[in-house]
Amino acid sequence: MDETGFRSFFGSIPSAVAVVTAVDGDGVPQGFTCNALCAVSADPPLLLVCADERSRTLPVLLAAGGFAVHLLADDGEELARVFASRSERKFDGVAWSPSEVAGGAPLIEYGVLATAECTLARALEAGDHCVLLGRMEQVRVHPRRPVLYQRGVFTAWDGAAEPAARA
Repeated sequence: MDETGFRSFFGSIPSAVAVVTAVDGDGVPQGFTCNALCAVSADPPLLLVCADERSRTLPVLLAAGGFAVHLLADDGEELARVFASRSERKFDGVAWSPSEVAGGAPLIEYGVLATAECTLARALEAGDHCVLLGRMEQVRVHPRRPVLYQRGVFTAWDGAAEPAARA
């Protein structure tokens, strides 16, 4: 199996798009775009994200002990593109505030469908990636439509229903 076949198979699956953020030891925000994420456990509340071992953000995530996962809304495509780049100025023009429960991780204030503030529960090497398990300490969910990514194209999910109000 070659990398082209691998990418072709997984690129066929429409996926959510997220930006994962943390701050380095000097308080400088770092982040990357991720579409390898999923729920792991409700008790305790755990999620999983995968980071390329070549990512400049990965050492920051491991050292920070906390990170934020931002599921992007339908107006978050530009965020996805910026955070997928190798730019060292990804946060230029991005409004954010520091998390109080996730080691000061940047909480992006626009283009976001939902945010999970996490503490790092475990990191596992897996091929050319690192699997990060985050314990979800706090979440914020907004009544917005998600952006999806499939075969190199971003699109808003038209089938998204407004979240129902809970009693």
